[in-house]
This record gives sequence, C-alpha cells and structure tokens, in this order.
Amino acid sequence: MTRTPTALTWMFTSDLGTFLHRAETFLRSRPALHTVPLTVTDALRRDGLGLYGDEPPVFGVLQQDGAVRAACFRTPPHRPYLTALGPTGADALAAHLADEGRPLPGVFTDHATAAAFAGAWHRRTGVLADLVERKRLYRLDTLTVPHPAPPGRPRVATAGDREQVARWYAEFHATTGGSPGRDPGAWADARIAHGGVTFWETPDGTPVSLAGLLPMVAGQVRVAPVYTPEPLRGHGYAGAVTAEVSRAARAQGAREVLLFTDLANRTSNGLYQRIGYRAVADFAVYDFVWPTVTSS
Repeated sequence: MTRTPTALTWMFTSDLGTFLHRAETFLRSRPALHTVPLTVTDALRRDGLGLYGDEPPVFGVLQQDGAVRAACFRTPPHRPYLTALGPTGADALAAHLADEGRPLPGVFTDHATAAAFAGAWHRRTGVLADLVERKRLYRLDTLTVPHPAPPGRPRVATAGDREQVARWYAEFHATTGGSPGRDPGAWADARIAHGGVTFWETPDGTPVSLAGLLPMVAGQVRVAPVYTPEPLRGHGYAGAVTAEVSRAARAQGAREVLLFTDLANRTSNGLYQRIGYRAVADFAVYDFVWPTVTSS
C-alpha cells in the first residue's frame, strides 16, 4: 500500500543552533545554490546574532515526513532569504508570515521562488512586488588569468588598510543602490582578520581595486564584493584582482568558487565569464510596496 506523504510544515525558531541542527545537512547538500544561508549562518555563528541588526534573526525549516525540503531566514531589517520552494511551500510560508502581522521589505531567492512568494504575499496582504534586481550566480570552471595583467600586483589587506576597506565597502553599496548589511568598520575588521580582502595596487603601492572573499563553508567560497572606484575603471584592475582571489580560493582547497552579478551590468558579467565563471542559476530581489491610493 502506497503511503500518502504528510503535509508540508514550516517550523520557526530564533535559535541558530536549533536551526542548524535541523537544516545544516540540507544546506550542505547543495553548497552552490545554498551559498547565502551557508555563509550568513557561518558569520552569525562566529560573530554573534546581533551581526546584522538589533532585532534577532528568524529561521525557518520546511519539513515533510521528517525530511527538510527548504529553509529560510531573515536578519531584520533585511529581506528574507529563501531556498528553492514550490508554489505550495511558498504559499504556506506567506500565510504564516502574514498571520504574524509583520511587514516584509521584500524577498531574495532564486527567480522562480521569488516570483511564487511575491505572488503569494500579494494574495495574502495586498502588497505589491517590485522587481528591483536580477542576479546571476556563477561558479568558477577553468580559471583564465587576464593577460596581459595591468601594471601592479595583488596584496592582501591588513589592519593598516582598515579605513580604506571600510570606505570602499560603503561606496560599493552606494554605487549598487543598496545599504551596507553591516557597519563598514566592523565589516572591514572581520574581513581583514581572516585575510578576506585583496587589493590590486599600482607599482607605486596605490590600491585601485578590491575583491573580497568569504570564509569557506561546505567546500564553497564566494567572492564578494568586487569594487573599483569609478575614475579607475576600464584598466583591467577588477579582472586582475578577481582572478587573484579566485586563484587563492582554489589554493585554499575550495571545491566551488562562486560569485553573484547584477544581470543589468553587462561589463561585469562579460568580465567574469572571460575569467572562467559559468552560470549556475538566476536569482531575483523584490521590494514589497503598498499600492498607491489616489483620492477622487
């Protein structure tokens, strides 16, 4: 006799240990597609739950017959992140969050899941979804170092570079239209502590571009961010420094080296493909906005 599967059930907690006990094996089963929850929970485990804001994070696990089917988390005030969900799971999540009565600023996940959740959220709340960014996740295949390289050399940032690293982190988010997920100084301290920022500097020692590298989790390392100040662009600095941190990640033993791009930026997408990155999946970022009420 065929056993009928039980219903999909969301379980929520504010305790990181409880969440990882339930979900870590699931997250590690697909390191590339789960790079965001893997790296965020790793940072929270190392640096504390107040890392991204004053309000405690919320974690969710979608279970069926004792197996984890999906996971989500939110570090307020930021958008929730969801792993891949079908329409049923997305609707159940929207129903639970809507019943809590807490507004959401938006959602970030793979393209299909984002569209499903945005539609479910609209049906439950009447809130509209505005697609603000389309991202593509890339994975390094065969690394091709740009040749010829621009004049200069790579250099791992040290504590003496803290002010510049923090400033460029803030500038990167201002340029891309977002807000820093962390205090720039604290971000700089954390990244410098594990050698996670590399400059490309000119022969006279002037930094001209930056590439970050997150700590390895589940065999995957993600490159983020990559930033060159606007007056210094067009000289090959970003390609050179990205190739260097990609090489360094491989040398550390990373099985998968990943990065996200904004699909609207043809320059960066072309650059990363020339270095050897290949597309894995498309993602979407939605903002949720209340419909405008017009008076008659």
